[in-house]
Amino acid sequence: MTEPNPDQFEMRRLESLSNTIFGVAMTLLAYDLPKAAVFTSVPDWSDLAHVYSGKLAGLALSFIIAGVFWISHHRRLARQPVGSRGAVILNLFFLLSIVLLPVTNGLYTNYSMSSAVAVLYGLHLTAIAGLNAWLWWTILGGWRQEIMASLFPLLVFIPGTIVAAFAPHIAPFVWFIAFGGLAIQRFYGARTGPGA
Repeated sequence: MTEPNPDQFEMRRLESLSNTIFGVAMTLLAYDLPKAAVFTSVPDWSDLAHVYSGKLAGLALSFIIAGVFWISHHRRLARQPVGSRGAVILNLFFLLSIVLLPVTNGLYTNYSMSSAVAVLYGLHLTAIAGLNAWLWWTILGGWRQEIMASLFPLLVFIPGTIVAAFAPHIAPFVWFIAFGGLAIQRFYGARTGPGA
């Protein structure tokens, strides 16, 4: 019987941790919604729409982003049954960036017209995308479909963050383009076929 390598870690344990972290972070995105406003009288539909429409849009953006990165993380860990100490530490930094998503989302949904807050949120999204692409690179070690799909959000979040510095109200529309990475992966996968 061979002795286990002390520098190798079972990634399914990391997968359990990551599922918990993603679940909690995605739930906490909605934490501030009920407390978003204190009405001086009974609110009507226009009051509710005025207070919550931007917050719900920010929640939807962050929830979808977290969901897309959870799918990517799950697919990546499925390809990597064991990992080195460095891979585990890099994954932990990626998970830390997910833990912080409710914080920057809360700032962004409350102060979306602030260019400083929008840039902070954009930098955070860029960091998440960068860590995700780096993790894909470490397990694949070259240009493949997953690398191209993981780089696409990074290439969208960087200009989106620049837009946020000058026009924070337009930045979310740029950031939504990041989901094109899924389309790239679907299109490329359909062209190469399941056995490729």
